Amino acid sequence: MTLRKRENMGHITSKEAYKNLEERINWFTQGAPASQTLYKILEVLYSEKEAKWISLLPIRPFTAKKAAQIWGTTELKAEKVLDHLCEKALLVDSFHNGQRKFVMPPPMAGFFEFALMRTRGDIDQKYLSELYYQYMNVEEDFVKDLFYATETRLGRVFVQEPVLSTENTLHILDHERASHIVEDAQYIGLGTCYCRHKMFHAGHPCEIDAPLDVCLTFGNVARSLAEHGGHARLISKEEAYDALERSYASNLVQIGENVREDPMFICNCCGCCCEALQAARKFSPMQPVATTNYIPEVSKEKCISCGKCAKVCPILAIKMEDKNAVIDTDICLGCGVCVGNCPIKAIELKRRAVQIITPVNSTHRFVLQAIEKGTLQNLIFDNHAFANHRAMAAVFGTILKLPPVKQMLASRQMKSIYLDKLLSMKKKKTD
Repeated sequence: MTLRKRENMGHITSKEAYKNLEERINWFTQGAPASQTLYKILEVLYSEKEAKWISLLPIRPFTAKKAAQIWGTTELKAEKVLDHLCEKALLVDSFHNGQRKFVMPPPMAGFFEFALMRTRGDIDQKYLSELYYQYMNVEEDFVKDLFYATETRLGRVFVQEPVLSTENTLHILDHERASHIVEDAQYIGLGTCYCRHKMFHAGHPCEIDAPLDVCLTFGNVARSLAEHGGHARLISKEEAYDALERSYASNLVQIGENVREDPMFICNCCGCCCEALQAARKFSPMQPVATTNYIPEVSKEKCISCGKCAKVCPILAIKMEDKNAVIDTDICLGCGVCVGNCPIKAIELKRRAVQIITPVNSTHRFVLQAIEKGTLQNLIFDNHAFANHRAMAAVFGTILKLPPVKQMLASRQMKSIYLDKLLSMKKKKTD
């Protein structure tokens, strides 16, 4: 075989490895639309061998033994490869009943961000940031898919607790408070804000010069990122509260995983850099994240028309009209930034008339999003993800708790006799 033919064969093999990885990523409920830019991003983050290895892995958590079976190697060799992938934050690990498991995080919040959550020399972070900017801020397909492809949102906004009235403080639910998430977390990680880091390298530095070291991760994700490669550092609850206080002072919005129990992250976001808040501005009135259960209300009698609230609103939801601040309640996130900046306390947060429903946990959110996107079969029939009955039961159990309309959609997507029987049994019990 000539050298030219060998080079062409090598190029085809390389392209196939990244194509398979792209397809594997898109088995997630949250995927990454194909483009030449995405291909270049994957080439920066993954070697050709890494792309080939990861494209074969399950969606749901798996052991080193399972990876060894899939790759056709020994468990010891598989674990060394998995450790290496954790060091690059392309996988994260966790421990369940003493057993170590691995999982590939989605692109966001996941391996896209992890690559820029610390300064590192093994990849060209400036080049990667420019690719991210092209893929997310210019091409937009990824952002639209990430934030608008499903009714159930990936992220949700936390209300700024310091601006709550005494009455609101008494009635706020635990999962609505960032402080509760901090207090309840076994591990807390602090990393560099991916969004502002990316925008700095891409030539669009933060307009308000917000702090970089305020990205919070929790639980096993925090531990894994800290232990493997130092993508975050483990911090105390006091340090986490300090990060929140610094973020409040900089008028940042807290956006976390859209779950009630054990959220993986809370980002502290500015309107100029954060993809979610940028999407809120660009695609208004569509909201890219779930709002809080609060809405600000302006007292016309007290308002002095200083305009400070309009200047700090991260999604430009406030305008000055007839010497009064007017809030567009259709797009307002209910973060409370405006309340904290009113010098005469003319703005007060009120509970929304219709309360926002938050998924219980990650499995609940995954299943809801998969149903809404029509990809539930990917979760259920992944070659390796649900090889055991316990994992299947977790998904089916979540489906059985959903409203009848969602159950019907799930049943249609899966065309599963087993699920149909479960649903019919449940109906008989409730009739």
